[in-house]
Amino acid sequence: MSLRLRIDVYFDFICPWCLIGKRQLEIARELLRAEQPDVQISTVWHGVQLLPELPVKGEPFSQFYLKRLGNADAVHMRQAQVQQAAAGVGLAIDLSGIATMPNTADAHRLLERINLLGNSEQIDALLERLFAAYFQYGEDLGCRETLIAIAQSCGFDAGAVADCLHDDGRPFVGNPGPVSGVPCFQFDRQLKVLGAQPAEALLGAMRETLLEKQRERQPA
Repeated sequence: MSLRLRIDVYFDFICPWCLIGKRQLEIARELLRAEQPDVQISTVWHGVQLLPELPVKGEPFSQFYLKRLGNADAVHMRQAQVQQAAAGVGLAIDLSGIATMPNTADAHRLLERINLLGNSEQIDALLERLFAAYFQYGEDLGCRETLIAIAQSCGFDAGAVADCLHDDGRPFVGNPGPVSGVPCFQFDRQLKVLGAQPAEALLGAMRETLLEKQRERQPA
């Protein structure tokens, strides 16, 4: 009988380390499949709204980071660090094109709805499109019309998602679980790995989880 491995990922769309962590997870999954092709892997994505206090229309991106980090040099250093890490996993992140730090409550509600309506491929397509909207195309993830258009581009009818987009700034509650930061990867709802760790670290957590499952199957 093949083993099953469930991976729960806690994230926010505005966190570049979450996108970088997604790429590291994809690499780790492929490495595991090469080692243990019989393992059935499922991944469940959980939205965590990092900045629920943001206005419904967000606030200027540059202003947000100046206020957060204190000065332009600190902002430049942080952005260079992010872009270097992104390049290491084949990502081109264009922070200069981001005009608005958005309120992501409705983006998470959209994903929550697609988790109910779509299959794993459609869910991943929506995730990729939402990340790209923010980090590559400079689109506003707090805009209702933008989110509906993104859902439609992934094959979903506007009527199937429009009612979950409140457009009023109320926080997204969701199911954040016992996490203290994002990205957070939880394996079989037990072992947790926090942060955009290298693929090797995620692969190690997968191996450890599967080994424990094998031990549990062995007769006493």
